[in-house]
Amino acid sequence: MFAVLKTGGKQYKVASGDVLKVEKLAGEAGQTVQFNEILMLGGDKVTVGTPIVADAGVQAEILEQGKGPKVINYVKRRRKHSSQRKKGHRQHLTILRVTDILASGAGKSGVAAAVGGSGPAAAEPAAKKAAPKKAAAPKKEAAPKKEAEPKKAAKAEAAADNLKALSGVGPALEKKLLEAGVTSFAQIAGWNADDIAAMDEKLSFKGRIEREGWVEQAKELAKG
Repeated sequence: MFAVLKTGGKQYKVASGDVLKVEKLAGEAGQTVQFNEILMLGGDKVTVGTPIVADAGVQAEILEQGKGPKVINYVKRRRKHSSQRKKGHRQHLTILRVTDILASGAGKSGVAAAVGGSGPAAAEPAAKKAAPKKAAAPKKEAAPKKEAEPKKAAKAEAAADNLKALSGVGPALEKKLLEAGVTSFAQIAGWNADDIAAMDEKLSFKGRIEREGWVEQAKELAKG
């Protein structure tokens, strides 16, 4: 009996006892993994998947984790003499020995799926698929005190200074500053170099605070 399995974007025709090299899979030597993307089963009866054969699997033992031979790639530039670049690459590989081909019952075998192959079937262990779903915990009722929180936030926003008076600050940037806890010109006027660096990182516009002169502007606006 043979099977055609898919892993790492490639297809392999295997039989029990075959040793093959595939693109790297998670696992250690001696561990047994199961391939669930089976495209065809052959033998006394041929079964072709649509696109995969339902509930079929191929189990294999990991023999070794290693690398393939080095591949050299030369990149030459047209009309530029003596201009080339040499790149080397060694593909990570997993060496396996096929131990069993399952025409059915792969979903209940309890063997972990081969993680690292392509497709959703390889990303989820077979045992996890068969496990029943846990009942969802009952939701707790919201406390009545939380209803007053939006009003507090609205009051805080209403009491904040008009940060759009700063150079380069529009409605979107003003909203980000309010979310970061910056509500007044006095806060900005008191920023030191560390505060400016931290706010640059938080708001993702490095150097803008110093370029626009926010601290000097905030000092003048706070006085007025």
